[in-house]
Amino acid sequence: AAGAPKPLPSSGPKSLREMPHPLATSSSEEMGPALTPSPDLLLPRSIADKDLSLPNGTPVDTSSPASSSSLLNRLQLDDDLDGETRDLFVTVDDPKKHVCTMETYITYRVTTKTTRAEFDLPEYSVRRRYQDFDWLRNKLEESQPTHLIPPLPEKFVVKGVVDRFSEEFVETRRKALDKFLKRITDHPVLSFNEHFNVFLTAKDLNAYKKQGMALLSKMGESVKYVTGGYKLRSRPLEFAAIGEYLDTFSLKLGTIDRIAQRIIKEQLEYLVELREYGPVYSTWGGLEVELSEPLEGVSACIGNCCTALEELSEDMTEDFLPVLREYILYSESMKNVLKKRDQVQAEYEAKLEAVALKKEDRPKVPTDVEKCQDRVECFNADLKADMERWQNNKRQDFRQLLMGMADKNIQYYEKCLTAWESIIPLLQDKPETK
Repeated sequence: AAGAPKPLPSSGPKSLREMPHPLATSSSEEMGPALTPSPDLLLPRSIADKDLSLPNGTPVDTSSPASSSSLLNRLQLDDDLDGETRDLFVTVDDPKKHVCTMETYITYRVTTKTTRAEFDLPEYSVRRRYQDFDWLRNKLEESQPTHLIPPLPEKFVVKGVVDRFSEEFVETRRKALDKFLKRITDHPVLSFNEHFNVFLTAKDLNAYKKQGMALLSKMGESVKYVTGGYKLRSRPLEFAAIGEYLDTFSLKLGTIDRIAQRIIKEQLEYLVELREYGPVYSTWGGLEVELSEPLEGVSACIGNCCTALEELSEDMTEDFLPVLREYILYSESMKNVLKKRDQVQAEYEAKLEAVALKKEDRPKVPTDVEKCQDRVECFNADLKADMERWQNNKRQDFRQLLMGMADKNIQYYEKCLTAWESIIPLLQDKPETK
C-alpha cells in the first residue's frame, strides 16, 4: 500500500527540480535531473508535447507551429543569422503626419514580404500608428507570457524638450519601431503569433483592437492572485543569477545614459559658443587688411569644426542613446517575465505543499499539479532560450554601437585636424612686408 505523502521540504537555495514530488512512488524517485546554473543557459528537455495553460486559463504556446514547413522555417530562422533562408521580412518607413479635428498623429508604412504558408499573399503594405504597435505588444504579452517581448520606444517625451512631430524625433521613433518588428520577426515563436499576422496584414485594425480589451484588463487582475497569497521560497540559482545580472546591467546602462546625455548637452552648449566665436575673426579680418586672409582662414576653420561637432552630437543622439534606452527597457521586460515565472513557481509550490499536508492515503495524481509543473518547466525553458537569444543580440548590437562610436569620434577629430592644418600654410607663406 502506498504510504502518506512526504512533507514538502524547504526549497531553500535548491533548484525546483530537486524538490521531491509528494505524489511520487514510495521509492521517492526524483522528478528529474536538477537544474544547475548554466552560463550558456542551455534549453532543458522538451515539453512541447504537453497540454499547457497559464493559471488564468490562457493557453501557452511553447512549441513551434503545427505544420512541418513552419517547423523548418522556425529552425532556419533560429540557425541562420545572415538572412539567406529567412522567409519573413518586415520594414517600417514613410512616416506621414495626419491632422484631424480631435488629434494629430503620425502613421508609418509597414511592408511585409514573405513566403510562409500562414500568409495569403506574398506581400502586404499597411499603415500603423504608435498605438497600433502598443496593441500588438500587449497582445504578445497576453498570448505569449513565457517569452521576452521586445520593448517599444517610450510613448511620451518631456514637454519643451522634444517636439514629437519634428523630423528628427519621428525618424528616431521610426527606427525604433522598425527594430521592434524585426526583433519579433527574428523570433522563432513570436513571429508565428496570430496577432502579429493580423498586425502585418489587416487593413483596419480597429475591429481586432476592440476584441478582448475587457478580457485583457480582467486577466491582468487575475494574474495577481494566482498564487493565493503564497510567497515564493526562493528562485532557482540560475534565475536568481539572471535577476542580479539584469539589476546590475540596467543600473550601469542608466548611468551611461545619464552621462551621455550630459555630454551631448554640453557639446551643444559649446557648439553655440563656437558658432559665435568664428564670425568674430571674420569681422576682425575686415579691419586688418594684411591679416585678413589668415583671419578668414581661422573663421572658416572654426566653422568646419562646428559642422563636425554638430554631426558628432547628432550621431550620439540618433544612434547611441536609442540603443541604450532600448536595452534599459529590454532589461525591465526581462524582469517582468522573471516575475511571472516566479508566480507560476509559487503556485506550484503551494499546490505541492497542499497535497503533502493531506493525511489520507496517497490519492490519484491531480492533473492540476502536473499541469502546474508543466507551466514551471515551460517558463524555465522559454525564459532561458530567450535570455540566450537576447545575450547574442546584445553582444552584436553593442559591438556595432561601440565600433560606430569610435569611428565617429575618429572622423570628428580628423576633420578638426584637417581644418586647423589648412590654415598653417596661410601663416607660413605670407610674404613679409617691406
